[in-house]
Amino acid sequence: MPHLTVHVLERDLAGREAGLIDGLTDAVVAVYGEWAREIVDIRLIGIPAGRWAVGGVPVAKSAPSVTFGIKEAAFERADGSEILSRLISGVTDAIVSVFGEGVRSGVTVEFVGTPAGRTGIGGVLTAH
Repeated sequence: MPHLTVHVLERDLAGREAGLIDGLTDAVVAVYGEWAREIVDIRLIGIPAGRWAVGGVPVAKSAPSVTFGIKEAAFERADGSEILSRLISGVTDAIVSVFGEGVRSGVTVEFVGTPAGRTGIGGVLTAH
């Protein structure tokens, strides 16, 4: 299950949630296929002003930051680099479509791989 957690300043996020969710879901589906639509998990985290800092200084404007949880096996596939590149491009484009071209250069997408057997659903360890 692809998990996307997006951190963005609350004032920039307010009122844009639906468009961002739709765009991010479509970006993942464009890479994985329509079957993935039902399992894309998106969490939008709005950070209040003064609670996000870079270099020790609270930011007044920031591009969204995305943590993308993905099965570790995706990194080992022969086409793994292509998949990751397509996901980065699609996720960035989805964010830009909501927040504007001015954020593109600062959008961060970080992939976090989950090894097989390190996830549980409903209180049960999953096999993959």
